[in-house]
Amino acid sequence: MIIEILKIILFGIVEGITEWLPISSTGHIILLDEFIKLKMSEQFVSMFTVVIQLGAIMAVVVIYWNKIWPFGKGKKVNGPKFIIKRSIMEMWFKIVVAVIPSAVVGLFFDDLIEKYFYNYFSVALALIIFGVLFILIENKNEKSDINYIESIDKIGYKEAFIVGLFQLIAAVFPGTSRSGATILGGISIGLSRVIAAEFTFFLAIPTMFGASLLKLFKFGLSFTAFEGFALILGMVVSFVVSYITIKFLINYIKHNDFKAFGVYRIVLGIIVLVYFVLIK
Repeated sequence: MIIEILKIILFGIVEGITEWLPISSTGHIILLDEFIKLKMSEQFVSMFTVVIQLGAIMAVVVIYWNKIWPFGKGKKVNGPKFIIKRSIMEMWFKIVVAVIPSAVVGLFFDDLIEKYFYNYFSVALALIIFGVLFILIENKNEKSDINYIESIDKIGYKEAFIVGLFQLIAAVFPGTSRSGATILGGISIGLSRVIAAEFTFFLAIPTMFGASLLKLFKFGLSFTAFEGFALILGMVVSFVVSYITIKFLINYIKHNDFKAFGVYRIVLGIIVLVYFVLIK
């Protein structure tokens, strides 16, 4: 029992770190599951590794509450008691536009994607390709005089939709990294690193919440007592680790680029290929 609890905590830690760093949470979870098997049904583990993302989502909500909650109280005595912050509402409309591509594909093709692309080769390939892209784009940006978008208010619907298309790539190919793909997409169209990261965090709220609900709906609510405990523990650990990781990432990218993550992805992808092709 203690060993299983430690395994669940490890899954939560890996989810909390890799969900926000552009190195692929799904890819790492797939690889972790290869080496550390939870003694539960395959159906539950499949659901568990997705639904613990809810803890990661709540970390975003807690950290950025003032930037994502559009309702507030009026300050004037004779004015309205409640106000709607227009800029935040507009941001949510843009996020809806960005969510549409991956939401449609996930809703209708989730089972097919999991069947054909959730394997070591797809993960390794995506890790390497997007690792190379991170390095190439960062090198290109070093030589250009781009006036970066430094505020989410300045993101247009066109830019939001393009970022959504990058998220679609991540939704189809595990190992791509949802955060990695959307941050890369944002940087490539002129968003600053910090704004690309923040928009990615906000975009994750409906995306991951919807994916988690879909998995729960397909699995049903017939948990054993230990399965329920495992799910809650995984989400709590994911929340705590995500909170720390997000704070770290935002501080890191204020002074550094993403090339180090690109190198990490390439090395990990090669290790995965070597292990599964030559060793296993």
